Amino acid sequence: MSDLFHPHQNRLLAALPEEEYVRLLPNLERVPMPLGQVLYESGEQMRYVYFPVDAIVSMLYVMEDGASAEIAVVGNEGVVGVSLFMGGETTPSRAVVQSSGHAYRLKGQLLKEIFHRAGGRRAGVFHDLLLRYTQALLTQMAQTAVCNRHHSLDQQFCRWLLLSLDRLPTNELVMTQELIANMLGVRRESVTEAAGNVQRAGLIEYHRGRIIVRDRAGLEARVCECYAVVKREFDRLLPQRGTS
Repeated sequence: MSDLFHPHQNRLLAALPEEEYVRLLPNLERVPMPLGQVLYESGEQMRYVYFPVDAIVSMLYVMEDGASAEIAVVGNEGVVGVSLFMGGETTPSRAVVQSSGHAYRLKGQLLKEIFHRAGGRRAGVFHDLLLRYTQALLTQMAQTAVCNRHHSLDQQFCRWLLLSLDRLPTNELVMTQELIANMLGVRRESVTEAAGNVQRAGLIEYHRGRIIVRDRAGLEARVCECYAVVKREFDRLLPQRGTS
């Protein structure tokens, strides 16, 4: 496989012991993740799980009237499709690519077989990694709900930016105002105002859907406590890059 896109760019896959990784490797299929691609819809049977390497996937809850709001983001720290190995098979959320790139996908049935081995025995390190990741993801979902209720849109925008940056190899995102509005559950005009405030503070450059972060420390000073809560939990539960 090309060094440009390698399964080890995903933190969960990189943390596997060599024996487990070698067994899994022939079943991993590299797939492109174009911006806006829907990986699954609410209530849809899930056939695959996805391990992003340089893409970000947004988990959205979509209302009956079509309005939506982001409940979590998944990037190279995790996996899209936890409902499969947790026994749910479907989920009420939609998964859509927020930042384009690539991922390695694995057939859901195979993952379930790995996760639930005969006789209920644990499937080694992979089993424990997936459970710890699920706990971290639940923390992100809970903190997102708190943030959306209690903090300003400027703070929510900064939280969203920082969580995205943590899951990308660069300091640049390509994102339309409409997509950001869908993520945050607000009008496009509100996104324009929030992005303008952050840009005037010298923290980002935002032009024609391209966001370049110029001052990460400034973003971290401006953001609410929710970002730190989520980051600490992911760092506590999951291996750091370059460790196993």
